[in-house]
Amino acid sequence: MRERPERLTAREELPEDQALALGRPRTLEECVGQTELIESLRISIAAARQRGEPLEHVLLHGPPGLGKTTLARVIANEMAAEIRVSSGPALERAGDLVGILTNLQPRDVLFIDEVHRLPRVVEEYLYPAMEEFEVDFVLDSGPHARTVRLPLKPFTLVGATTRAGLLTPALRERFGIFHHLRFYTPEELKEIVLRYAAILQTEIQAGGAEEIARRSRGTARIAKRLLRRVRDHAQVKGRGKITAAIADEALKALGVDEAGLDRLDRWFLTAIIEHYGGGPVGIEAIAATLNEESVTLEDVVEPYLLQAGFLARTASGRKVLPRGYEHLGASREGQGALFEG
Repeated sequence: MRERPERLTAREELPEDQALALGRPRTLEECVGQTELIESLRISIAAARQRGEPLEHVLLHGPPGLGKTTLARVIANEMAAEIRVSSGPALERAGDLVGILTNLQPRDVLFIDEVHRLPRVVEEYLYPAMEEFEVDFVLDSGPHARTVRLPLKPFTLVGATTRAGLLTPALRERFGIFHHLRFYTPEELKEIVLRYAAILQTEIQAGGAEEIARRSRGTARIAKRLLRRVRDHAQVKGRGKITAAIADEALKALGVDEAGLDRLDRWFLTAIIEHYGGGPVGIEAIAATLNEESVTLEDVVEPYLLQAGFLARTASGRKVLPRGYEHLGASREGQGALFEG
């Protein structure tokens, strides 16, 4: 496969994003955006604390990079409780889950990322744990097998998923609180960028924050990632100050254009226009043209192009919309520069 350009605009977490934990909010007051969700959580948490009970089990779903893990930590902080973090793929055996559950203290939070990927046998152990705060554990095997019922201290399970539709109905029904995280507005992202710049002790003008926010694809994780890269550029070429001009120069050098599209996004759209007259065309044909895996294009490239109105997914294939032609400067007859940066 062709070497893939660096995906600074990927919503999935990258190794470099570990440093972003520095700027994560710790309380509901510090959270930016997701206003209705935050207010609903505020009421639920206040009521649970007044009753001296754990918060109901919470399911957070939405695209990557919008703050599901951060919200789980905020919930634990607001409940004055500890948090244990795991993920669906990491809990391979029932014993892994039981070991975590039996060590939870009253009102603790268990956060399971990618909860839709829990193995079925592990998921079934969660049912009585979530409903009755008990878990049945099987000792030995064969004719000597016996079941031991272990009582658990009341806890809150916070599950996060990017694919709520893959949750089994049995698991979904055991969550009492459901919240969908939406994409951030440019104004909200600007506030996030300004707050994170202050934490990084980086001087930034409002125009610089607006440039970064506008190209962050509605995603807080991307906004913080781009800010760190623009900060480097400003340090070398802008005397450490991020202005609108410096941000624009840095992001263009990184291949991120005014709409937040990167090189792979533009190659994807241009390939459809140049090779297939703008579509409709099947994903496998596009993948062959770009020498990419079709699953990469479906999971990594298409979601933002669909959301932003550059692309349509029809029954007969993918089709570039008028906004896509306009953005690339291509005519409807398919003129454009294939694989232009």
